[in-house]
Amino acid sequence: MGDIAHPPMEQLQDLEYCIDSNPPWPETILLAFQNYILVLGTSVMIPTVLVPTMGGSDLASTPFFRPSSGPGYLLLLEGPLLIFVPIAYIINDSQLQRIDEPHVRFIQTMRAIQGALIVAASIQIILGYSQVWGLFSRFFSPLGMAPVVGLVGLGLFQRGFPALGDCVEIGLPMLFLVIALSQYLKHVKPLRDFPIFERFPVLICVSIIWIYSVILTASGAYRGKPNETQLSCRTDRANLISTAPWFKFPYPLQWGPPTFAAGHSFAMMSAVLVSMVESTGAYKAASRLAIATPPPAYVLSRGIGWQGIGILLDGLFGTLTGSTVSVENVGLLGLTRVGSRRVVQISAGFMIFFSILGKFGAVFASIPFPIFAALYCVLFGLVGSVGLSFLQFTNMNSMRNLFITGLSLFLGISIPQFFDEYWVLPRRGLVHTNAGWFNAFLNTIFMSPPTVGLIIAVFLDNTIEVEKSKTDRGMPWWVKFRTFRGDNRNEEFYTLPFNLNRFFPPT
Repeated sequence: MGDIAHPPMEQLQDLEYCIDSNPPWPETILLAFQNYILVLGTSVMIPTVLVPTMGGSDLASTPFFRPSSGPGYLLLLEGPLLIFVPIAYIINDSQLQRIDEPHVRFIQTMRAIQGALIVAASIQIILGYSQVWGLFSRFFSPLGMAPVVGLVGLGLFQRGFPALGDCVEIGLPMLFLVIALSQYLKHVKPLRDFPIFERFPVLICVSIIWIYSVILTASGAYRGKPNETQLSCRTDRANLISTAPWFKFPYPLQWGPPTFAAGHSFAMMSAVLVSMVESTGAYKAASRLAIATPPPAYVLSRGIGWQGIGILLDGLFGTLTGSTVSVENVGLLGLTRVGSRRVVQISAGFMIFFSILGKFGAVFASIPFPIFAALYCVLFGLVGSVGLSFLQFTNMNSMRNLFITGLSLFLGISIPQFFDEYWVLPRRGLVHTNAGWFNAFLNTIFMSPPTVGLIIAVFLDNTIEVEKSKTDRGMPWWVKFRTFRGDNRNEEFYTLPFNLNRFFPPT
């Protein structure tokens, strides 16, 4: 026992820049651009899947560059919300399916999605700024949060190697190259003692493999291949660059006034609830990777409220998806060892800028998705391990804790996988009643690994031998982070930029 020299640590120690320290400006700009490139993967993937089913002819007809993500990313590391189930319910609405002309159906479907996002966002704003979510978070403990944060990363396994395997000749070299540069060559400093491989592994690897994939496409390597291979591997798919306008100034209600339906709104609320759970886990991971203290209840609730405003903007601008925390960008904080807030702020500027310059944004959006999938293998795994690191504050020699942790992790992966297997035509989900909104609601909840993990972990942790297990659960360490004034470091880490705290005073 005397050889164990790794006591529990509230904050990580080996990051180069924490949340309040800033790299030099040239490095900051490149790091911000690297964050922007990373968030493109999911931003393009979702419209690629959904737009054709809505009647859209090409991706240029949708604002997949999501200018409204700029303000959200500025404050919360936001990315697109994965809402396939409720959107599929809206797309397959019988009234919309009866529209024969594809473009008209696309417009009407987009307006219906806008209305659903606006209503669902309003609920999230209320739950956030009323501090209801903060009150609920008082049931959390290190033991309960470890599976939730772990599943935020590990639960996204289907976007990792399965997606990489869609174009293995691009995905595997990308995966090997990222690991080699970020881990084995991170101490190599060819430029004035600057760790370029550790700081910019995404930019370097994406550039190299993207050029390689352009060569494969231009040489005809995919000529005559199946359509799935063409979509996954080619860099000229979907006419992205040719159909994108040079300049596009997105504006609210550009598709017309939103339409509102109770069923659509209830279905979308499930995505918002899932987003709140997943974002809570991602906030915990981001705070740890940025060398900050765990966000107290007030900050969690405030973040959920800000996220609701982001989804409201998505609904107004008609971006097709809502907003949630970008898990891959959270992982990037740890991979690059840079948790600077300024990098995130500049990255938000890139998102707004390239949403206006359509051609430039389309060039970057032509990066094959297996390249991003290779990055996800590393970054989602890193976020998952951050979740497991919360177990250091608990007693893992306790059979109670082992039971709760193991069951939460296992069912958090197993139950969503079971529901996902039923997500095929014509059944569209395990829950299959005559009420489509009810089906979408329950299927969405139980297809989310972090949500299932939270339901199981928090329930068990607060019902099994609660009083006698306070120390084993990690509560003596956790309790001081429940309130904003419980730790004097919270003001340093969680004061809003631009003096916004005067409008949102801490409680």
